[in-house]
Amino acid sequence: MELLFWSIIFIVSLVVLSKSAAYFTEAAEKLGIFLDIPVFIIGVTIVALGTSLPELVSSIFAVLKDSSEIVVGNVVGSNICNIFLVLGIVAIISKKKVINVGFELTHIDLPILIGSAFFLAVTIWDGVFTLSEALLCIAGIVLYLFYTVNVEKKYTGIEKEIRIKKGRKRKLDKKIILALVGGAFFIYLGAEYTIEAVIKLSEILNIGKEIIAVSAIALGTSLPELTVSITAAREGKGEIAVGNVLGSNIFNSFAVMGIPALFKELIIPESILIFSLPIMLIATFLYFFITQDKQITKWEGWLLIIFYVFFIGKLFSLF
Repeated sequence: MELLFWSIIFIVSLVVLSKSAAYFTEAAEKLGIFLDIPVFIIGVTIVALGTSLPELVSSIFAVLKDSSEIVVGNVVGSNICNIFLVLGIVAIISKKKVINVGFELTHIDLPILIGSAFFLAVTIWDGVFTLSEALLCIAGIVLYLFYTVNVEKKYTGIEKEIRIKKGRKRKLDKKIILALVGGAFFIYLGAEYTIEAVIKLSEILNIGKEIIAVSAIALGTSLPELTVSITAAREGKGEIAVGNVLGSNIFNSFAVMGIPALFKELIIPESILIFSLPIMLIATFLYFFITQDKQITKWEGWLLIIFYVFFIGKLFSLF
């Protein structure tokens, strides 16, 4: 009975966390438009942060509840889920037979993605993630944001700016403020009870908290990326998902790992180092090679799904 109760709490909390993050992000975008914040700033800060908000907030709560192993499980698991599951589903359901990646990735974006994954690997390899390493990770995300802002400044069209300004209302809608406050409140509740449920479930099932984090929490907190990407794929804009996954993984490796470690040193479970971390590096390499020709096919999408099924099956000793 206790197992069923905490399982329901876990699922409901994850849904609340993901949905409230989506509402909060949408309201924050509208507020940014009202305040005349340039569209590229909104894109690289509010939107990028918004899709990774569940991972970040739940990780902070994990540290505060002395369950720091959940943080690395959440980060590694989310990065795996984003590439194998999210990108795999997008490639399969996309209206187009082939997803064409119109923007240039190879010069800077892909090297930063590979660099962020390897930097995460070398910093946690000794079993701990220290404050100094956290500060370097935060420096990494600041560097990436500065780069993205400069790129957006270069390619942002006048028409896009005009379209944003036309959408601005003369008065700030009270619904935006309510959505911001309500979203923040429910993000807080969702994150707190998600971590509480993980702690209870790990005790009841006698399995490591990092195992639940790298699988269930990672899947749940990746719902915003999955939702945005599936919507884009159905509209024939699968390339949006490619960029969304890339940006989210870089943000996870640098910010979601770095910010919680400002509160307390993170302990890295051996199970993450032995199995999940190598799988994450494989996923990152596959993303690198798949996007090299600026095209992603359905066959590559199925390959990614097979990898994700293997990862989950091996995690729970099903294979």
